[in-house]
Amino acid sequence: MERTFPIQQSQLERSVNPAVSGASRNQKPETRNKPFIIPIFIPHAGCPHQCAFCNQSTITNIKRKIPSPEKLYLLIDTFLKYKGKQRNQVQIAFFGGNFLGLKTTDIKSLLHEAGKFVTAGSVDSLRFSTRPDTINNETLDILKSFPVSTIELGVQSMDDHVLSMSKRGHTSADTKKAVRLLKERNYEIGLQMMVGLPGDDETKAQLTGRRIADMSPAFVRIYPTVVLTGSLLAKWYQNGKYIPMPLEQCITLVKKLYLLFRENDIKVIRMGLQASEDLEKGSEILAGPYHSAFGHLVFSRIFLDMATAILESEVSVRNEVCIKVHPRSISKMRGLKNINIETLKRKYNIKSIKIIPDISLTKDSLIVNSYPRHF
Repeated sequence: MERTFPIQQSQLERSVNPAVSGASRNQKPETRNKPFIIPIFIPHAGCPHQCAFCNQSTITNIKRKIPSPEKLYLLIDTFLKYKGKQRNQVQIAFFGGNFLGLKTTDIKSLLHEAGKFVTAGSVDSLRFSTRPDTINNETLDILKSFPVSTIELGVQSMDDHVLSMSKRGHTSADTKKAVRLLKERNYEIGLQMMVGLPGDDETKAQLTGRRIADMSPAFVRIYPTVVLTGSLLAKWYQNGKYIPMPLEQCITLVKKLYLLFRENDIKVIRMGLQASEDLEKGSEILAGPYHSAFGHLVFSRIFLDMATAILESEVSVRNEVCIKVHPRSISKMRGLKNINIETLKRKYNIKSIKIIPDISLTKDSLIVNSYPRHF
């Protein structure tokens, strides 16, 4: 099971309806550069076994089923109606299962039907997520006739003990081999990692991050491990064999990993599980560092660190402090419920902090009392 949690098929109308989802045909410039992803979910399909942390039906609320050609066409066609003229690249993505673990006939059928949209010119390419141990010359040869451009691997960890404890069923060597084979065939590669798995700790997670960075993927996703109802991990949690990572510790760790990948020019396209109705209810998560705005919390911590570094370097902190940020970064600087502002006020006895939008700044920088900082 590859840890990708986008919108659910059962919530298609809410997902693709601009009036509900907040999408706009007058999209902002940075949105135009992101591919428009049409997600097709094949939860748990092709998985040889169930990992300790996995309960796919909880995450996607969809049972194991390969969509029929008719349903696939209808789903893709519906999403395309809401693409918007500003989006340059469109990709159909098969998420949730172990794509190359499917029967060869199912792989070819799905790619054939999705590929029709590429031939018609309404979609640019296809992508999917799969396990590292499904990548070999034989499975990759199946893809030759289809317009697949991007392949994501559920790496989860580069520590073999952690992989074994999590009952992942593959090794770090499988991941290295898979990445090498994909690079030989010029695929865009995405690697997914998890933090807080059984047997994992901050040192091992950062080592996984460095090993992933050494493989130079195009992008990564970072997921915190949460305890899902119905998973083996839930049993371990209930009998005391597994203790999930606290939210604050997880935010700090993921922040370090984000900065590591950024230093190596690797995009981090997701941090934290994507919010859904089931997860928001709270009944499906027994424990663990889940937050609907996890990525925002990480960015807010980075902005707090930058402001703190500048204020620490000043000989004396003024009663009034002005912080300039790009308009799109105001909420990151403030933090949820203004926690960053309150933290700085309390730590440095500041009476007033003004956040001033400055469109000339990049979204990853700020200026405190004329002193610039960026990450």
